[in-house]
Amino acid sequence: MNIDDNKRFIVDVKEGYTPVIGRLVSMMEYTRNTTLEAVENLTAEELDYRIDNKGNSIGCLLNHIASVEEVYQIMTFEDRDPTEKEFKRLESGLALGEKAHQEVKGFELSHYINQLNNVRKETLERFKQKDDKWMDEISPFGPDDQANHYFRWFHVFEDELSHRGQIRLIRRHLEAFNTAEK
Repeated sequence: MNIDDNKRFIVDVKEGYTPVIGRLVSMMEYTRNTTLEAVENLTAEELDYRIDNKGNSIGCLLNHIASVEEVYQIMTFEDRDPTEKEFKRLESGLALGEKAHQEVKGFELSHYINQLNNVRKETLERFKQKDDKWMDEISPFGPDDQANHYFRWFHVFEDELSHRGQIRLIRRHLEAFNTAEK
């Protein structure tokens, strides 16, 4: 999913999508490309690195990004909560923390990129089946709030942007750590 460099900073409609969904897809593509740039060439060991052996690793954050997108596919495209089986499969990715770190480690970058690409491919296919009116549909969001599908999908890439910032911070710390060890 490479963005034409001449259109990298253009939020625009996308062929195959209604106008609003196309603009959303445009923003999601930019976000994903910057996330992939932030992890370029990292080794499995670097993906597992945690600052002071605490917090999240870059690998856990990438797994989280894919898990969040997948759960929002279920909630929006299928209009339901995840089943117990689905939740169990996605749980460590959604929750992050120590449990995730124990379960999500030792993978090469290609593993995470494939995970992100596969989830995104499904999202893009499902968006093609929706229209702009669907984006405005409002339903419960948590116990006390309401949200439309536009907000939900904004939240998917907003979450990715936030974690991309963490990824960049962890990578800078890792680079400084590696330099200090030499």
